[in-house]
Amino acid sequence: MSPRLPRTVPADTGSITLELAILTPAVLVLLGLVIVAGRIEVANQAIDHAAAAAAREASLARTPQAARLAASRVAAADLARGSLHCTSVRVTVDTSGFAVPVGTPAQVSARVSCVLNLGDLSLPGVPGTRTIAGQAQSTLDTYRARR
Repeated sequence: MSPRLPRTVPADTGSITLELAILTPAVLVLLGLVIVAGRIEVANQAIDHAAAAAAREASLARTPQAARLAASRVAAADLARGSLHCTSVRVTVDTSGFAVPVGTPAQVSARVSCVLNLGDLSLPGVPGTRTIAGQAQSTLDTYRARR
């Protein structure tokens, strides 16, 4: 009979549990930051789309006042359709192109800004709100009457 060799116990017993306990919070924070970045990027795209829609609608109006009203209405509706819940929305329309004489190229621009609420994510280092803005321009019809 051969002598039995003593069974050796690995020196790293329990190290997997310790590594998991250390890495889990870091992985969760990283996942949270990916979610925050995704939400901000989706909001940026929605704001850019709303600004483009607002500028296009303003360019179809006949007067500067009608352009401002139409742009604000369309931007708010576009953001609501996109399920983007802003704490406040501001639409600014530059209607100086309406003062240009007919036959001269002109444009109108719209700027949409939104205060996005990020407080529901409750991640350390993430601010409660973030202001996101987008701007777009649209050409006025050169030969259409303006007031």
